[in-house]
Amino acid sequence: MSMSAQTPNALHAIETASRDEIESLQLSRLKSSLSNAYKNVAHYRESFNAAGVTPDDLKILNDLSKFPFLTKNDLRAQYPFGMFAVPRSKVARVHASSGTTGQPTVVGYTATDLSNWADLVARSIHAGGGSPGDLVHVAYGYGLFTGGLGAHYGVERLGATVIPMSGGQTEKQVQLITDFKPYIIMVTPSYMLALAEEFARQGLDAKDCSLRLGIFGAEPWSGEMRSQIEAIMGIDAVDIYGLSEVMGPGVASECVETKDGPTVWEDHFLPEIIDPDTGVVLPDGEEGELVFTSLTKEALPVIRYRTRDRTALLPPTSRSMRRLARIKGRTDDLLIIRGVNLFPSLIEEILLKLPGIAPHYQIIVDRDGVLDTVQINVERSAGARSTDEELSQAVVKIIKDIAGVSVRAKIMLPGRLERSAGKATRVIDRRK
Repeated sequence: MSMSAQTPNALHAIETASRDEIESLQLSRLKSSLSNAYKNVAHYRESFNAAGVTPDDLKILNDLSKFPFLTKNDLRAQYPFGMFAVPRSKVARVHASSGTTGQPTVVGYTATDLSNWADLVARSIHAGGGSPGDLVHVAYGYGLFTGGLGAHYGVERLGATVIPMSGGQTEKQVQLITDFKPYIIMVTPSYMLALAEEFARQGLDAKDCSLRLGIFGAEPWSGEMRSQIEAIMGIDAVDIYGLSEVMGPGVASECVETKDGPTVWEDHFLPEIIDPDTGVVLPDGEEGELVFTSLTKEALPVIRYRTRDRTALLPPTSRSMRRLARIKGRTDDLLIIRGVNLFPSLIEEILLKLPGIAPHYQIIVDRDGVLDTVQINVERSAGARSTDEELSQAVVKIIKDIAGVSVRAKIMLPGRLERSAGKATRVIDRRK
């Protein structure tokens, strides 16, 4: 099967291939990726040897479970360039995580890696409903973060027109959307809500603007938030998934005709779902931790990378490749409150069902003596008719009923919670 570059006006052949064709391609590419990692990266050579395996031990796809996992701590331990499988002089670009929770993780790309990345983001935009010639407003941050440049080159590869706005300057963002009239916006969902508020502040109806498609990523978001964004903006909202360690945006992306979870581009990335406690591979449909192995990356191959994202693998629908269930948060984001397991994503789903509550919130976890306490800061919506006391009681009751956790609720005026041009900070855990 020919694996030529993405054809903007049609589906790539692999998007409609049979399962046998996909798995045959995966096996061939997986053997090459394991060999590249083992021969050229000391970390992989040492970890494979310690586990008693070599690339020759891979005969079928399921044999991948014999190989050790890669974690973010492993990547940090090799800072800055210890994980590169090619000489540094062959690396065309470097990206890095923010390093807000520790040593930054550095990723590198060869020219071929960058071309593949552009192809996959172009494929993702096309799956979301974009076409050549569309005007695309990119409000992901540019720089070491992979979002902005990843989206940028995908737009150009598709044959569309990019507006490289980057993040921040909210007032100017709205001005350019109003003046340039883009059809698509690529941004974090939380910042899209901030832009919607800026439209209202300027006396504009966001539904009257030119935008008709939003491709949102870089942070988990619920189905309720999708509904809010679509209602406020009058657009189709689709999910794009990625992480810098694996590539960046475009590892998986949602198809606009189904909106049923991001399709994993399995010709480049092999997904697994594992039990986060035991590491055992779980069957499709069961929820666990998402693990990725790259099949085509040259500069920085990733073998069984533990993403910490909590999801499940679902059967194909609009494309021939499997889908991700909605990311419900990270396995390391789990809050244990007085013995009750609580994921922030559940709080979001609950809050966005309440009338009178705006889609902005923050969870403050603290400790009073030996007892954990939780305060939910939420904003009242502009048209809310209930009093703050009534809204507070409603928040406390529904969270107790659904999540089984007693909380305090603080109702704030619209616009009082801090807005972020990047990923929103939803949880502040002061116990740490």
